[in-house]
Amino acid sequence: MKEIGGYLELETLSGSGEYYPNLIALNSGRNALAYLIQAKHIQKLYIPGFLCDTIPFLCEREQIPFECYDIDAMFRPVFEKELEPGAYFYLVNYYGQLADEEILFWKQKYDRLIVDHVQAFFQKPLDGIDTIYSCRKFFGVPDGAYLATDTFLEEPLPVDVSADRMGHVLGRFDAGSARDYYTVSQKNNRGFRDLELRSMSRLTHNILSAVNYAHVQAARGRNYAVLESVLGSHNAMKLKMPVGPFAYPFYCRNGLQVKNGLAQNGIFVPTLWPNVLEQGNELERDYAANILPLPCDQRYDSDDMLRVAEEVLQCID
Repeated sequence: MKEIGGYLELETLSGSGEYYPNLIALNSGRNALAYLIQAKHIQKLYIPGFLCDTIPFLCEREQIPFECYDIDAMFRPVFEKELEPGAYFYLVNYYGQLADEEILFWKQKYDRLIVDHVQAFFQKPLDGIDTIYSCRKFFGVPDGAYLATDTFLEEPLPVDVSADRMGHVLGRFDAGSARDYYTVSQKNNRGFRDLELRSMSRLTHNILSAVNYAHVQAARGRNYAVLESVLGSHNAMKLKMPVGPFAYPFYCRNGLQVKNGLAQNGIFVPTLWPNVLEQGNELERDYAANILPLPCDQRYDSDDMLRVAEEVLQCID
């Protein structure tokens, strides 16, 4: 029976709707992969070694074998094997650098392809290609993912509940301090490892329906351009700016030290694949340590980006 009266809950937010209303909405990016594994009866995955350990962990959870392949200096796969029956090739779009034409090349070559657009939210899925998106990499939500696929599980999924994951999101919004809620954020991240496959929560749907996606996309592009204008000549990595970029990848030889210096001045830059620092090959270890994914998201303006750039230049000097 529906309750009537009592205290008010979070308002139903209004907006233009979600960016991917026709995709399958799930509770996490790794569970989008779990959905594909179950729906397509995947028997094996080929994944890049330059990747966080959540995907190998998921493969173990889903009881399927995986094999790692290398990438080259421009993040392209170094892979010439034939796929066994039931095996799929997992293609990661690092920093949004893969053009649609390249994705189609890999689809034509291997057919059984899964594209990871976790760092390329605004790059639309291509017809007939399984594609995964993560929401919390781009927006202030506690969880959430989208999956483009033509294969569906027969049984409906239970709907997730996100209320207990909102502490760091609301805390930083209200108090404005990442330091105060860093521990809560890390605890939330660890919780995704064991998160059951479920549909996206009503709370996350509600927030995503109110996002001004045109503003987000434009703001990220403007901020990226400011960083490139100041840091481009100092950046050993020459990449293209994607639509609505995830971050500005700045490569320097003492990346970990620069990150520490930036953190002391209130600029927090993540190490995206810390497991690779010990487990990866020479290129992977170098990239994990020395590519700084500088923030350029919609919370910031040009003045903020100039501050980031100036602090980076001071640290590398």
